[in-house]
Amino acid sequence: MPDALDATPYDALLLLSFGGPEGPDDVVPFLENVTRGRGIPKERLKEVGQHYFLFGGVSPINEQNRALLDALRKDFAEHGLDLPVHWGNRNWAPYLTDTLRELAADGRRRVLVLATSAYASYSGCRQYRENLADALAALKAEGLALPRVDKLRHYFNHPGFVEPMIDGVLRALADLPEDVRNGAHLAFTTHSIPTAAADTSGPAEAHGDGGAYVAQHLEVARLIADAVRERTGVDHPWQLVYQSRSGAPHIPWLEPDICDHLEERHAAGAPAVVMAPIGFVSDHMEVLYDLDTEAATRAAELGLPVRRASTVGADPRFAAAVRELVLERSAVERGETVTPCALGALGPSHHLCPAGCCPARAPRPAAAGADSPYA
Repeated sequence: MPDALDATPYDALLLLSFGGPEGPDDVVPFLENVTRGRGIPKERLKEVGQHYFLFGGVSPINEQNRALLDALRKDFAEHGLDLPVHWGNRNWAPYLTDTLRELAADGRRRVLVLATSAYASYSGCRQYRENLADALAALKAEGLALPRVDKLRHYFNHPGFVEPMIDGVLRALADLPEDVRNGAHLAFTTHSIPTAAADTSGPAEAHGDGGAYVAQHLEVARLIADAVRERTGVDHPWQLVYQSRSGAPHIPWLEPDICDHLEERHAAGAPAVVMAPIGFVSDHMEVLYDLDTEAATRAAELGLPVRRASTVGADPRFAAAVRELVLERSAVERGETVTPCALGALGPSHHLCPAGCCPARAPRPAAAGADSPYA
C-alpha cells in the first residue's frame, strides 16, 4: 500500500456538474430547470429539446460523470488518498442541494468542489458558485450545520487535462486519409457565450476584449497545436471557434460558429479539418449534437473531410490531475508552500475567486470565493 496522502482539512470531494435527462420524460422538466425564471413556454422547450429526443431523451453527461467518479475513486484508492467522492448536479438528479444535505448529515465539515468546467466565465464558474450558495442557504433554513465549501482552481492548463486532448487530436489526424492529413486545419471549439460575459470573465485585471475566457482557450489551443507540431513535424493551421450558441439574435456572442468556420475553410481550400472540443470535459450532448451531428452534416454537404477529437472524459491522467489539485489546495489551506502545476505562459489560476471575478448579471450570493457569505 502507498503512503497515505494528506487531504486535511478536507473530508470530502464533490463532483459538481450540469446534469442531464435520463429519458424522454425527463427532457422538458430538465429544460425547465435550466431555464427557470426566463418564462419560456413548455411548447418552446419541447422544440429546444429535439436534439435530446434524437438520442432517446438521454444525455450522455450522467454516464460520463459516473465514469469520472469511478476513475477518481480508483486513482485515490491506488495512491492512498482517503477522501470520499460525491456527485451533485445543478439541473438534474442527483441534485446539488440533496448531495450537500447528505454530506452535512454525515458530519462532513470541509468540502472541496470539482466543477466540470475548466475555464473562467460566469456560466462556467460563478454560476456554479451561486448554486453552491443557494444550496447552503437551503441547508441553513433547515437548521443543518453547514460544511465549508471550497472550489478547486481552474485546471485548463494542467498537464493532466491538456495531454489527453493532445492525444485526441493526434488520433483524429491519424484517422484522416493520408492525402489530406498533413494539410488538415485544426478547429479548437468551445461554448460560445455573450461577448459581454467573455469581456468580464476572470479577475477584474483580466477583463477586456474576450477576458480570461478567450485568453485561456487560446492558450490551450496553442499548447495543443505546438505539441502536435513537435510530435508530427507538421505545422497545422489552427483557430479558436465556437459552438452551441443559444441566446437572442440581437445579443452579440463569440464567433465564428463552427459551421460557418467549416464553410470558410472549405472555400479557402483546406483539404480537411479536425474539430477539437477543448472547452468541454466530456462528450456530452452539445458535443454529440453540435459537432457530431450538425457540424459533421455540414461538412459532408461541403465534401470536406472532418474528424472530431475526443474530450478528456475519465482519462486516468485527468483523474491524477484532480488528485494533484486536491493535494495542492489542501496544502495551501494548511499554510504550506506549494508550487502549482501548470503549462504555458498564463500560469496557475487563483485558488480563491476574488470579488469582481466573472460578475453576475444581477448581484447574487456566491460561495467558495472571496465574497462568499459562507466563508
